[in-house]
Amino acid sequence: MQDLVEKIGLAAPTPATILIRGESGVGKELVAAALHHASERAEGPLICLNCAALSPTLLESELFGHEKGAFTGATERKAGKFELADGGTLMLDEIGEMDIEIQAKFLRVLEGHPFERVGGQEAIRTDVRVVAATNRDLRQMVEDKRFRQDLYYRLHVVELMIHALSQRGEDCLYIAEHFLEQLNHQMGRKISGFSDEAKQKLMKYQWPGNVRELRNVIERAVVLNTKSIIEAADLSLSPTSESPRDQSTVQEFAEVSLSDLERTHIHHVLQHTQGNKSRAASILGIERSTLDRKLKRYQSED
Repeated sequence: MQDLVEKIGLAAPTPATILIRGESGVGKELVAAALHHASERAEGPLICLNCAALSPTLLESELFGHEKGAFTGATERKAGKFELADGGTLMLDEIGEMDIEIQAKFLRVLEGHPFERVGGQEAIRTDVRVVAATNRDLRQMVEDKRFRQDLYYRLHVVELMIHALSQRGEDCLYIAEHFLEQLNHQMGRKISGFSDEAKQKLMKYQWPGNVRELRNVIERAVVLNTKSIIEAADLSLSPTSESPRDQSTVQEFAEVSLSDLERTHIHHVLQHTQGNKSRAASILGIERSTLDRKLKRYQSED
């Protein structure tokens, strides 16, 4: 993390396009915010957009705006995120989910060309620094013809990698204590800390939802706690990810791809929640729309 902070400090003052890589929930949006606030654009807007949450038509409208009457429901002119982020930073999360046709228009804007709103003819130029984020392997997507190679190289100027929480040792304890202090203040509680057993439980857990899931777990423990300390029993964790990080676990999963492991874990969590997708998304530390998208992809692959 210290290496990541140093790279943010070096990259922030430059105009370079940044690609942030990391699993869902590791804090990619926070890194984008750090880049923005440490840049010369800090006084300008920071606009964030999740590419996976919208259909291709709506994503194009959100990015570039639309004119009145451009499509059904377009009752008035709307400025897109590129216009709103003028003079600032535009953070595009889950860039790997962007439709291939929109990628072409997006690339032209990255290269400095003007764009038009959907249904419009006015050429618009903006001064925007783009920070893209993904949990996908874009290089593999390029080989599979699902992501434009020219766009990949345009985005891959500076890459910042955020490691999964399970790979960051005792970081989870420091972050848990930070969340506890924050939530104590917000909720008027006076919980002093975690028992040794609770700390061991936090350290052994695999954190498939990363920091987002950790915050959810601590928040539940604070909300439902009447004691002055958080015990192991207060930590509601997914039973599929509580095994210790020992060598046998590493050997067991050595030949399983990350995507297959993710798919298996998601199905286990859904079984645990008896099919409750909203609760499963909360446990996983991802948006409900992201879970729906993953399940749809799994169905198409079967």
